[in-house]
Amino acid sequence: MNTFWIIFGMAALTYLTKALVLMLGERVTFSPGLRTALEFVPVTVLTAIITPMVLAPHGGAAELNWRNPQLVASLCAILVSALTRHMLLTIVAALGVFFAWQYGMA
Repeated sequence: MNTFWIIFGMAALTYLTKALVLMLGERVTFSPGLRTALEFVPVTVLTAIITPMVLAPHGGAAELNWRNPQLVASLCAILVSALTRHMLLTIVAALGVFFAWQYGMA
């Protein structure tokens, strides 16, 4: 029963937060400093999600070796992105390296 109330509370809080922003609309303005800080939220959230999957793909201890296909593909993605700034090429190259590394090492 406690699980139900926790889920219900989280859903209600999420709903109220979003509804409040939508209801107030243009009447609320953010300071320039807060706007600048909010621009970094997507990058921060993606980093928090992706980093554990890359460094410890099986959970537990970090796997910082060349047998980790997620790590190798991520390094490839960083390199291709830095050199070309082309998103589709970065994705294709990283996926190619990931699958080649994963199935070539098996």
